[in-house]
Amino acid sequence: MNFDFSDEQKQMRDAARQSLAEKCPPKAVREVLDGKATHDKALWAGLAEMGFLGVAIPEEFGGAGAGHLELCVIAEEMGRALAPVRFSSTVYLAAEALLLAGSDAQKQKWLPKIAAGEAIGTLALFEGKGNPAPQGIKLQASGGTLNGVKKPVPDGAIADFAVVAARTGSTRRDADISLSLVDLKAGGVEARALTNIDPTHGQAELTFKNAKAEPLGAAGEGWGILTQVLDRAAVLMAFEQLGGSDRALEMGRDYALDRIAFGRPIGSFQAVKHILADMYVSATLARSNCYYSAWALSTNAADFPEAAAAARISATQAFQHCSKNNIQVHGGMGFTWESDCHIYYRRANATAVALGSLSYWERQLIDRMRKKNAA
Repeated sequence: MNFDFSDEQKQMRDAARQSLAEKCPPKAVREVLDGKATHDKALWAGLAEMGFLGVAIPEEFGGAGAGHLELCVIAEEMGRALAPVRFSSTVYLAAEALLLAGSDAQKQKWLPKIAAGEAIGTLALFEGKGNPAPQGIKLQASGGTLNGVKKPVPDGAIADFAVVAARTGSTRRDADISLSLVDLKAGGVEARALTNIDPTHGQAELTFKNAKAEPLGAAGEGWGILTQVLDRAAVLMAFEQLGGSDRALEMGRDYALDRIAFGRPIGSFQAVKHILADMYVSATLARSNCYYSAWALSTNAADFPEAAAAARISATQAFQHCSKNNIQVHGGMGFTWESDCHIYYRRANATAVALGSLSYWERQLIDRMRKKNAA
C-alpha cells in the first residue's frame, strides 16, 4: 500500500511552501513574538485567497472541498514556516467541530467566513491545569446561557466565536457534557490574554457571564464529539510538528556544513554527525506515523483513533528533539535571541501541550490498544 501523497497534493505542498517562504520569513514571525502584532493579518488574508483556510471545507459552505489529506499537506508547511496565524485553533478545532456536529444553519453562518479569512474560531475546553477529561469541565450551561471560566483558550483573545464544552447535568459522567456555540463579540464574555512560551500561538482566559449560547450537536453527546475533534486535530497538529522538525533538522545540517572549526566543517566531527543522525531518525519515524494517520483519517479507518494517538506522540517527540538539538548544533550562538533556533524550540514546547500532554496521548494509545485487543 502506498501512503505517499499524490502528484497534485505535492504540487499544493510546493505552492504553499513557496508562498510561505515569501510571505512568512522569520522576520514576520519575530514581529508577533516581539508583541508588535497579535498575528499576521496579511498572511491570514493571503492564505484565504489561496484557498488554504477552506481546503477541507465542502464547497457548499464556501470551501475548496478537497479533503483532509490536502489539509495535512498545508499543515506541514504551516509548521515548517512557523506561520504566526490562528490556523490550528480555527481550522483544526472550530471548523472540525462545526463539520462534525453543526447544523446547516451553523455551518452556513461560520464555515464560509472561515474559508474567506473573515472569522477566527477556537475551542474552549480547558479550565486550568490538566488534560482533556469530562471531570475537569465545570462551566455550566443552562437556559441557553453559559457561566464560568475557560483557560487556556487558544487564540481566545482575538477569536470571533468559540465552541465551548459545558456541563449540563449534576454528575461527572460523559453524558452531562454538551457543546455550545458562542459569538464572542455578542457580549457576556470577557477575554484576558495570557502569557505563554510562544506568543505566536496566543492563549486567553475567557469568563462567561450569562453569555448567550446555542447548542452544537445533541445534548449529552459533547464528550463524544470532542474526542473526535481532538483526534482529528491531533493528526493535523502532528503534521505541523513534522514540518517544524524537518526545518529544525535542515537548519542544524546547514550550519554544520558551513561552520568551520579546526580547519574543517563541524559536520565532519563524529559527535555532530550523531546528533544530526538522531534528529533524522526521530523526524523520519514521525513522518511514517503521520502518513499512516492521514490515510486513516481520510478513509475513516477503524484504527484511526490509535493512529491519531501514535502520530501525535511521535511528532511531539520529534519536534522537541529536533528543535532542542538544533540549538545544540549551533552551539553558543544557538542560545541567543538573534538566532532563529529558539523560535522553533518555543513552538515545539507550545504544541506539545496544545491538545493535552504527551503522557495523556500515551495513555490514550495504551487504553485504545487494550480495548481493541480485548474486543
